[in-house]
Order: sequence, then C-alpha cells, then structure tokens
Amino acid sequence: MILRNPVPDDLPFLRRCVTLARHAVEVGDEPFGSLLRLGDDILFEDRNHVSGGDHTRHPEFAIARWAAENLTPEQRGAAVVYTSGEHCPMCSAAHAWVGLGRIVYAVGSIQLLQWRREWDLPEPPVAPLPINAVAPGVEVAGPAPELVDEVRALHAQSAGAETAPGPSH
Repeated sequence: MILRNPVPDDLPFLRRCVTLARHAVEVGDEPFGSLLRLGDDILFEDRNHVSGGDHTRHPEFAIARWAAENLTPEQRGAAVVYTSGEHCPMCSAAHAWVGLGRIVYAVGSIQLLQWRREWDLPEPPVAPLPINAVAPGVEVAGPAPELVDEVRALHAQSAGAETAPGPSH
C-alpha cells in the first residue's frame, strides 16, 4: 500500500490518542493510546497496559479483539484505527486478521527506535517493521508532523530521558 500523510480530519482523533498516551504515562505505563472510529463515532479507545508485565496488552491489539467480538466484517473493514504510535508487528497482524480498515498513526516505529537509541535505551525485543511489511493490504497514513514533538516528549518522560535537544523527526 502507499503510505499517505494523515488528512486534517484525522488530527482530532490523533490528538485524542496522544491524550490517551499521556494518561498511560501518568499511571506509570508506556505512552501509547489508540481508538477505533466508525463514521462519526468513536467505538472503542484504550491505552497501553504493559506495566504489569504482559507486553501484549497494547491498545491496538485490544481494538482488534473488541472489533472481532462486536462488529460485522463490513463494519470492521470500514473502521479506522488511530494510534499515537505505528503498530508493532503483533498489532499489525491482529489488525489484518480481524479485517480492520485504515490505520492512521502520529509517530512511526523507526522514529521511536531512533529516539530510544539517542537515549541509550535497550533495543526492543521485536523488530520495528512497517505495518505494510506485516499487513500489506492495509491502507496506512502517518506520521503526523504536528504531533511528533509532543509524542517524543511523552516517550522521553516515560523513559526518564532528556527531552532536549535532539532531532525530533
């Protein structure tokens, strides 16, 4: 699929995801937030819940499970998932298997990996593959340059890293 930029109508939903990510940091978790939209309605939203030790408790994975249980295949295909960070391979696969529609993200996995390296943090245990490397049929839009600095600051706060200076994109 062709990677596209988020459109202006996407930004309010991405901002809500950043708010969910901020809440995750406030409760001691990693800064990720996501929501599921169908038409004008937000059907489901969540934040990361990995601080308890279960590193599969990503909001994107929760969205896929919720959608599989609550939406028809047609509704899933028409739905849009918004997220503060690009899906990891596990969440990309869940998204594709469930048959969800478009994904829109604020920051990419490679950006996050670059920040982690800048802050001398350990490499993640899973390769930061682009969504379409795992789910080639999914339309993807991201990153959103308007939100990169804010999301970077949340990740720095969560990691106990310095937020200035350094490249933000």
